[in-house]
Amino acid sequence: MMNLIIDKQISELLPGFRLGFIEYNHVVVSETPKMAKGRINLFLSTLRLDHSGNEGLTKIDGVKQWRQAFKALGMDPSRYRPSSEALLKRVLQEKPMYWVNGAVDVNNFLSMKFGLPFGIYNKDKINGDRILCELGKSGYSYEGLNGRETSMEGKLVLTDDFSPFGSPIVDSTRTSIDETATRLIQVIFIHPQLNEEQHANLLESSAQLFTQINGGEVVSSGIVE
Repeated sequence: MMNLIIDKQISELLPGFRLGFIEYNHVVVSETPKMAKGRINLFLSTLRLDHSGNEGLTKIDGVKQWRQAFKALGMDPSRYRPSSEALLKRVLQEKPMYWVNGAVDVNNFLSMKFGLPFGIYNKDKINGDRILCELGKSGYSYEGLNGRETSMEGKLVLTDDFSPFGSPIVDSTRTSIDETATRLIQVIFIHPQLNEEQHANLLESSAQLFTQINGGEVVSSGIVE
């Protein structure tokens, strides 16, 4: 079981910030089934209908809250968008979804559904059993899933015993998910406005859908304050 810790500096700058986590074993990563793709595409179509127009994006739950959170942490949300907002913006621009594999696709769907940045990581590529959520130090950087070397200095990051590997902006290639991954950890970046009842539903429904599509079993889950 991984030990997730939120650095004290973040708690001081953003009181009420939480991390949700779900650990999975025996996952089978493969192409997303057609039925699941259909369900996701239906959700995307409904999202476009419900939030069309120039103000559509900012009215989606989670977008405004995470922009405020970034500002509180000293991050410019107009320059560095939360991954959930970037996904939603792409959908509202009528752009197709990137299909990667069952684990990544479900993770992206959940991020849009809840309006929260979700990260999904290969536990076998994480060094040590501790994950620290902190503001990136000088020199922190990694190759992001967007194909670019990204400086993580001053940004909200997840680090292991080796280096930073994840963030609510873009994750690294080092801990990315491919079809060889069987032990995964999902990390959810939760803004302070979400209440405890919503936390429970978030974890339960996320784990249920993830295992429904990707198999495996939940070995641990919880909320870190």
